[in-house]
Amino acid sequence: MMTQREVTDSHNTTWTCVQAYAGVETAATAEAVERSTTNESGVTVVCTPTGGAQTVRLELAPDWQEHLSDDELKQAIAAAR
Repeated sequence: MMTQREVTDSHNTTWTCVQAYAGVETAATAEAVERSTTNESGVTVVCTPTGGAQTVRLELAPDWQEHLSDDELKQAIAAAR
């Protein structure tokens, strides 16, 4: 199941973040997830904004949904822009 997270930054842009390939279960997806896992065992997370900002790709810890605070997620988005 694909779980997403939303945060709103100081510019009032709401970002919807989801782990890449989450919610799709096929052999090809499993291979894509394996290839997109970083050397530090991180995962690729895609954050899509409202308004005119550009989508960003983040490399986060696999437990980002449970252990990354909203402020930390907003900082990661800001650093990737």
